[in-house]
Amino acid sequence: MSSNVKDVLQAPILHFYSLDSTNNRAAQMIDADTAQAGLTIVAQEQSSGKGQRGNVWNDEAGKSLLMSIILQPTVAIDAQFSFSAAISVAVAEAIQSLDPSLDVRIKFPNDIIINDKKAAGILIENSLRGNNWTHAIIGIGINLLQKEFPKHLPNATSLFLATGKEWTQEEILNIVRTKAIENTSTPFLKHYLDRYNQLLYKRSQIQTFANGEEVFDSIILGVDEKGQLLIQLADASIKAFAHGKLNWVW
Repeated sequence: MSSNVKDVLQAPILHFYSLDSTNNRAAQMIDADTAQAGLTIVAQEQSSGKGQRGNVWNDEAGKSLLMSIILQPTVAIDAQFSFSAAISVAVAEAIQSLDPSLDVRIKFPNDIIINDKKAAGILIENSLRGNNWTHAIIGIGINLLQKEFPKHLPNATSLFLATGKEWTQEEILNIVRTKAIENTSTPFLKHYLDRYNQLLYKRSQIQTFANGEEVFDSIILGVDEKGQLLIQLADASIKAFAHGKLNWVW
Protein backbone atom coordinates (compact mmCIF):
# COMPACT_ATOMS: atom_id res chain seq x y z
CA MET A 1 0.00 0.00 0.00
CA SER A 2 1.48 3.35 -1.05
CA SER A 3 2.06 6.13 1.45
CA ASN A 4 -0.49 8.27 -0.42
CA VAL A 5 -3.21 5.62 -0.01
CA LYS A 6 -2.36 5.34 3.70
CA ASP A 7 -2.70 9.10 4.07
CA VAL A 8 -6.09 9.12 2.36
CA LEU A 9 -7.33 6.20 4.49
CA GLN A 10 -6.36 8.13 7.62
CA ALA A 11 -8.67 11.03 6.74
CA PRO A 12 -11.53 11.58 9.22
CA ILE A 13 -14.81 9.66 9.13
CA LEU A 14 -17.62 11.91 10.34
CA HIS A 15 -20.76 10.24 11.72
CA PHE A 16 -24.19 11.88 11.83
CA TYR A 17 -27.57 10.56 12.84
CA SER A 18 -29.60 12.44 10.26
CA LEU A 19 -28.66 14.49 7.19
CA ASP A 20 -30.58 15.64 4.15
CA SER A 21 -27.90 13.91 2.06
CA THR A 22 -24.35 12.78 2.77
CA ASN A 23 -23.41 14.01 -0.71
CA ASN A 24 -24.79 17.45 0.12
CA ARG A 25 -22.77 17.64 3.33
CA ALA A 26 -19.63 16.60 1.44
CA ALA A 27 -20.27 19.30 -1.19
CA GLN A 28 -20.70 21.92 1.53
CA MET A 29 -17.34 20.96 3.03
CA ILE A 30 -15.65 21.18 -0.38
CA ASP A 31 -17.17 24.64 -0.94
CA ALA A 32 -15.91 25.73 2.48
CA ASP A 33 -12.41 24.37 1.76
CA THR A 34 -12.65 22.10 4.81
CA ALA A 35 -12.47 18.82 2.88
CA GLN A 36 -9.53 16.52 2.25
CA ALA A 37 -9.09 13.40 0.18
CA GLY A 38 -10.58 10.44 2.00
CA LEU A 39 -12.87 12.48 4.25
CA THR A 40 -16.00 10.37 4.67
CA ILE A 41 -19.51 11.37 5.76
CA VAL A 42 -21.76 8.67 7.26
CA ALA A 43 -25.41 9.04 8.30
CA GLN A 44 -27.94 6.75 9.95
CA GLU A 45 -30.68 8.27 7.84
CA GLN A 46 -31.19 10.77 5.03
CA SER A 47 -34.22 12.96 4.54
CA SER A 48 -33.41 13.65 0.89
CA GLY A 49 -31.05 10.87 -0.16
CA LYS A 50 -30.01 11.09 -3.79
CA GLY A 51 -30.30 8.43 -6.46
CA GLN A 52 -29.43 8.44 -10.14
CA ARG A 53 -31.20 10.88 -12.50
CA GLY A 54 -32.83 12.83 -9.68
CA ASN A 55 -34.40 9.80 -8.03
CA VAL A 56 -34.65 9.52 -4.24
CA TRP A 57 -32.71 6.87 -2.31
CA ASN A 58 -35.11 5.11 0.08
CA ASP A 59 -33.79 3.95 3.44
CA GLU A 60 -34.89 3.02 6.95
CA ALA A 61 -32.97 4.67 9.77
CA GLY A 62 -30.04 2.56 10.89
CA LYS A 63 -30.64 -0.24 8.40
CA SER A 64 -28.44 0.97 5.55
CA LEU A 65 -24.87 2.09 5.11
CA LEU A 66 -25.18 5.67 3.83
CA MET A 67 -21.84 7.25 3.08
CA SER A 68 -20.01 9.75 0.91
CA ILE A 69 -16.26 9.67 0.32
CA ILE A 70 -14.47 12.78 -0.92
CA LEU A 71 -11.65 12.00 -3.35
CA GLN A 72 -9.28 14.11 -5.42
CA PRO A 73 -8.91 12.32 -8.78
CA THR A 74 -5.44 12.14 -10.29
CA VAL A 75 -6.69 11.29 -13.79
CA ALA A 76 -7.92 13.47 -16.64
CA ILE A 77 -11.54 14.56 -16.75
CA ASP A 78 -12.16 12.36 -19.81
CA ALA A 79 -11.47 9.29 -17.64
CA GLN A 80 -14.61 9.90 -15.59
CA PHE A 81 -16.28 6.64 -16.49
CA SER A 82 -13.18 4.54 -15.86
CA PHE A 83 -12.99 6.25 -12.45
CA SER A 84 -16.66 5.44 -11.87
CA ALA A 85 -16.04 1.85 -12.97
CA ALA A 86 -13.25 1.53 -10.40
CA ILE A 87 -15.71 2.58 -7.69
CA SER A 88 -18.41 0.17 -8.87
CA VAL A 89 -15.90 -2.68 -8.94
CA ALA A 90 -14.73 -1.74 -5.44
CA VAL A 91 -18.24 -1.95 -3.99
CA ALA A 92 -19.09 -5.15 -5.87
CA GLU A 93 -15.89 -6.92 -4.86
CA ALA A 94 -16.16 -5.72 -1.27
CA ILE A 95 -19.64 -7.25 -1.02
CA GLN A 96 -18.51 -10.41 -2.82
CA SER A 97 -15.73 -10.83 -0.24
CA LEU A 98 -18.34 -11.17 2.50
CA ASP A 99 -19.78 -14.36 1.06
CA PRO A 100 -18.30 -16.17 -1.98
CA SER A 101 -21.65 -17.84 -2.67
CA LEU A 102 -23.27 -14.53 -3.62
CA ASP A 103 -23.75 -13.64 -7.28
CA VAL A 104 -22.70 -9.98 -7.23
CA ARG A 105 -23.00 -7.95 -10.44
CA ILE A 106 -22.94 -4.33 -11.61
CA LYS A 107 -26.07 -3.10 -13.38
CA PHE A 108 -25.29 -0.26 -15.77
CA PRO A 109 -24.23 2.29 -14.84
CA ASN A 110 -23.52 1.60 -11.15
CA ASP A 111 -26.19 -0.29 -9.23
CA ILE A 112 -24.97 -3.33 -7.34
CA ILE A 113 -27.04 -6.47 -7.86
CA ILE A 114 -27.01 -9.48 -5.55
CA ASN A 115 -28.74 -12.62 -6.81
CA ASP A 116 -30.73 -10.61 -9.39
CA LYS A 117 -31.91 -7.92 -6.95
CA LYS A 118 -30.61 -4.42 -6.23
CA ALA A 119 -28.69 -4.16 -2.97
CA ALA A 120 -26.71 -0.94 -3.41
CA GLY A 121 -26.46 2.21 -5.47
CA ILE A 122 -23.68 4.67 -6.23
CA LEU A 123 -23.95 8.34 -7.13
CA ILE A 124 -20.77 10.22 -8.09
CA GLU A 125 -20.88 14.02 -8.19
CA ASN A 126 -17.87 15.90 -9.52
CA SER A 127 -16.46 19.29 -8.59
CA LEU A 128 -14.71 21.20 -11.37
CA ARG A 129 -12.72 24.42 -11.29
CA GLY A 130 -12.14 25.53 -14.83
CA ASN A 131 -10.85 22.48 -16.66
CA ASN A 132 -9.53 20.90 -13.46
CA TRP A 133 -11.29 17.97 -11.84
CA THR A 134 -10.72 18.90 -8.21
CA HIS A 135 -12.99 16.58 -6.24
CA ALA A 136 -15.27 13.60 -6.68
CA ILE A 137 -17.99 12.88 -4.13
CA ILE A 138 -18.64 9.14 -4.01
CA GLY A 139 -22.12 8.58 -2.60
CA ILE A 140 -22.78 4.95 -1.68
CA GLY A 141 -25.94 3.43 -0.24
CA ILE A 142 -25.99 -0.25 0.74
CA ASN A 143 -29.02 -2.07 2.12
CA LEU A 144 -27.80 -3.94 5.19
CA LEU A 145 -30.49 -5.06 7.60
CA GLN A 146 -33.84 -4.66 5.84
CA LYS A 147 -36.03 -7.75 6.10
CA GLU A 148 -38.69 -6.48 3.72
CA PHE A 149 -39.20 -3.69 1.20
CA PRO A 150 -42.19 -1.65 0.02
CA LYS A 151 -44.32 -3.17 -2.72
CA HIS A 152 -43.07 -0.56 -5.20
CA LEU A 153 -39.52 -1.96 -4.78
CA PRO A 154 -40.02 -5.63 -5.72
CA ASN A 155 -36.47 -5.98 -7.06
CA ALA A 156 -34.66 -4.78 -3.92
CA THR A 157 -32.70 -6.85 -1.43
CA SER A 158 -30.34 -6.39 1.52
CA LEU A 159 -27.21 -8.11 2.74
CA PHE A 160 -29.32 -9.66 5.49
CA LEU A 161 -31.79 -11.14 3.02
CA ALA A 162 -28.98 -12.35 0.77
CA THR A 163 -26.77 -13.88 3.45
CA GLY A 164 -28.92 -14.37 6.55
CA LYS A 165 -26.34 -12.43 8.59
CA GLU A 166 -26.66 -9.10 10.39
CA TRP A 167 -23.69 -7.10 9.14
CA THR A 168 -22.68 -3.99 11.07
CA GLN A 169 -22.33 -0.64 9.36
CA GLU A 170 -18.77 -0.25 10.61
CA GLU A 171 -17.40 -3.47 9.13
CA ILE A 172 -19.00 -2.85 5.72
CA LEU A 173 -17.90 0.80 5.82
CA ASN A 174 -14.26 -0.11 6.38
CA ILE A 175 -14.18 -2.77 3.65
CA VAL A 176 -15.91 -0.62 1.02
CA ARG A 177 -14.06 2.59 1.86
CA THR A 178 -10.64 0.92 1.75
CA LYS A 179 -11.37 -0.80 -1.55
CA ALA A 180 -12.71 2.39 -3.17
CA ILE A 181 -9.69 4.43 -2.14
CA GLU A 182 -7.25 1.73 -3.29
CA ASN A 183 -8.95 1.30 -6.66
CA THR A 184 -8.90 5.01 -7.48
CA SER A 185 -5.34 5.67 -6.31
CA THR A 186 -3.79 4.64 -9.62
CA PRO A 187 -3.81 6.68 -12.86
CA PHE A 188 -4.15 3.41 -14.78
CA LEU A 189 -7.87 2.75 -14.56
CA LYS A 190 -8.47 0.69 -17.73
CA HIS A 191 -8.07 -2.51 -15.70
CA TYR A 192 -11.17 -1.56 -13.73
CA LEU A 193 -13.18 -0.89 -16.87
CA ASP A 194 -12.28 -4.41 -18.03
CA ARG A 195 -13.24 -5.81 -14.63
CA TYR A 196 -16.46 -3.77 -14.71
CA ASN A 197 -17.42 -5.45 -17.96
CA GLN A 198 -16.66 -8.87 -16.49
CA LEU A 199 -19.10 -8.10 -13.68
CA LEU A 200 -21.71 -6.37 -15.89
CA TYR A 201 -25.20 -7.61 -15.09
CA LYS A 202 -26.88 -9.53 -17.93
CA ARG A 203 -23.83 -9.25 -20.18
CA SER A 204 -24.18 -11.52 -23.24
CA GLN A 205 -27.81 -12.08 -22.30
CA ILE A 206 -31.07 -10.82 -23.75
CA GLN A 207 -32.53 -7.85 -21.88
CA THR A 208 -35.68 -5.83 -22.49
CA PHE A 209 -35.33 -2.05 -22.74
CA ALA A 210 -37.71 0.83 -23.33
CA ASN A 211 -36.81 3.87 -25.41
CA GLY A 212 -39.73 6.24 -25.20
CA GLU A 213 -42.78 4.22 -26.19
CA GLU A 214 -40.68 1.60 -27.97
CA VAL A 215 -39.98 -1.64 -26.06
CA PHE A 216 -37.47 -4.09 -27.49
CA ASP A 217 -35.13 -6.94 -26.64
CA SER A 218 -31.40 -6.79 -27.24
CA ILE A 219 -28.19 -8.47 -26.16
CA ILE A 220 -25.97 -6.55 -23.75
CA LEU A 221 -22.40 -6.50 -25.10
CA GLY A 222 -20.59 -4.26 -22.62
CA VAL A 223 -19.75 -0.66 -21.77
CA ASP A 224 -17.13 1.46 -23.55
CA GLU A 225 -14.66 4.01 -22.15
CA LYS A 226 -17.17 6.82 -22.70
CA GLY A 227 -19.63 5.07 -20.39
CA GLN A 228 -21.98 4.05 -23.20
CA LEU A 229 -23.90 0.79 -23.03
CA LEU A 230 -23.30 -1.31 -26.14
CA ILE A 231 -26.21 -3.49 -27.20
CA GLN A 232 -26.92 -5.71 -30.20
CA LEU A 233 -30.37 -5.31 -31.71
CA ALA A 234 -32.50 -7.99 -33.35
CA ASP A 235 -31.18 -7.03 -36.80
CA ALA A 236 -27.60 -7.67 -35.53
CA SER A 237 -26.73 -3.96 -35.57
CA ILE A 238 -24.82 -2.59 -32.58
CA LYS A 239 -25.79 0.66 -30.92
CA ALA A 240 -24.32 2.69 -28.06
CA PHE A 241 -26.52 4.43 -25.51
CA ALA A 242 -25.48 6.91 -22.83
CA HIS A 243 -26.91 6.54 -19.34
CA GLY A 244 -30.47 7.81 -19.19
CA LYS A 245 -31.25 7.14 -22.85
CA LEU A 246 -32.69 3.68 -22.21
CA ASN A 247 -34.98 2.44 -19.47
CA TRP A 248 -34.37 -1.00 -18.04
CA VAL A 249 -37.44 -3.29 -17.99
CA TRP A 250 -37.23 -5.81 -15.18
